[in-house]
Amino acid sequence: MKLFAYFTPQGITPAALTGKPAVVIDVFRATTTMVAALASGAKVILPAESSEDALKIAANLEKGARLLAGERRCERIPGFDLGNSPLEMTPGAVGGRTLVMTTTNGTPAFGASESARPVFVGAITNLSAVAAAARAALDEAGELHLVCAGREKLFALEDAYLAGRLAIAALAGKSRSRSAVDLNDAATAAMELVRRMGTKWKGVITAGAAARELVRLKFKADVVAATEVDRHDIVPVYADRRITIPVRG
Repeated sequence: MKLFAYFTPQGITPAALTGKPAVVIDVFRATTTMVAALASGAKVILPAESSEDALKIAANLEKGARLLAGERRCERIPGFDLGNSPLEMTPGAVGGRTLVMTTTNGTPAFGASESARPVFVGAITNLSAVAAAARAALDEAGELHLVCAGREKLFALEDAYLAGRLAIAALAGKSRSRSAVDLNDAATAAMELVRRMGTKWKGVITAGAAARELVRLKFKADVVAATEVDRHDIVPVYADRRITIPVRG
């Protein structure tokens, strides 16, 4: 059994993830925003690695049925319909729409995970649901990869902490002793981070540089929204460059 974490997408090769289950994590704010959008009835999210790519994708979609969403340096991209705030993703704004979305850190992480199967969208706001999906995927595949978006190609406390929580949840159970699991150093460090910092979400998450920067830029409400544990019970999946909620059969 193998469980690997990555503190940033840098250096991930397609071969490392091909056909293997993964969870992409960007607490502040892409994956949190994606979960909120789909929970509010968005039809599909199309991640784009740049604003130029987003515009090209949007140009091929019916104007009234799609929205451009995204940020650079935490702020909405000029000319886009929405930014990268979960609070913007209301049913009235996104219900029935296709979102073409680009963010500084989150959407590149999906690009790096393109070859994985399945790719789950992980956030604090869907913690229990995505933890259950991750655990089931590990049981089935014998392998799980936790991909943190990080912050500007560097370590992000909130993403690593959530990775640690998901790793611990995925490995929970008497049959999963650590000695029987192949962990990379990042997975070990993420779990030790949880043990060191405890299980009180808000104190840990708001200690990070990204949270402080969002508060400075008057996005404190987004920080609060991103730490609402289990607000949603959905697990969006990324496949074929689209993020959707799979139909439950």
